[in-house]
Amino acid sequence: QVQLEESGGGLVQAGDSLRLSCAASGRSFSNYGMGWFRQAPGKERELVAGITAGGTNYADSVKGRFTISRNKALDTTYLQMNSLKPEDTAIYYCYAHVYGNEYYWGQGTQVTVSS
Repeated sequence: QVQLEESGGGLVQAGDSLRLSCAASGRSFSNYGMGWFRQAPGKERELVAGITAGGTNYADSVKGRFTISRNKALDTTYLQMNSLKPEDTAIYYCYAHVYGNEYYWGQGTQVTVSS
């Protein structure tokens, strides 16, 4: 079974850092784009960061604070989050873009930033 599993979320204070991990199983995603999106209660889903062979992209709200990277050998994608703000509070989901309109995503990991 194809799965993506996020980990690394938690409760932190403003200004702290977290590193999220996304581990793939069931198949390799090393040849496809990976990324992260988030959703907070009452807010629209937001694409946070993506990484492909062509490079990386970030939402304006996280540029300069978040960094996406991947280890293809381990089939794992990371999101380093620095200088966290209360508005970063959300459930963070990892996604894999396999086909033109086919995506996989995990169950998410909760990130809560207190002021």
